[in-house]
Amino acid sequence: MNAHTTMSEKGQVVIPKDVRRRFHFGAGDRLDVIERPDGVLLRKRSSTSSESFEAVTSRIRSRIDGKVPSLSIDDMSSHIAAMWADGGPRWDR
Repeated sequence: MNAHTTMSEKGQVVIPKDVRRRFHFGAGDRLDVIERPDGVLLRKRSSTSSESFEAVTSRIRSRIDGKVPSLSIDDMSSHIAAMWADGGPRWDR
C-alpha cells in the first residue's frame, strides 16, 4: 500500500495513521532517516542496537552511486588475497 503526506513549512511530515499502526510507530519513537538515491527511508530505530549494516551501506551507496566502478566477486577475492599475502590489513600504511 502507498500513502501520501505533505510536508509543512517547518519541514514536518505526518505519517498516516494506518501506516503508523501497521509499523507500530508511536509517540516518542525515534526514526532513522536513511538517504537513498531515490529519496529517503524512515525506519524505526531499535532501542538496543546501533545503525544496521543495511542502513550504513545504503548511506554509503547514496553518496558514491555511479562514482566508483563496481568490482566482481572474483576481483574482490583476488584483492583480498593479495592484501593478506602482503601481511593483512594495515591501517597505518
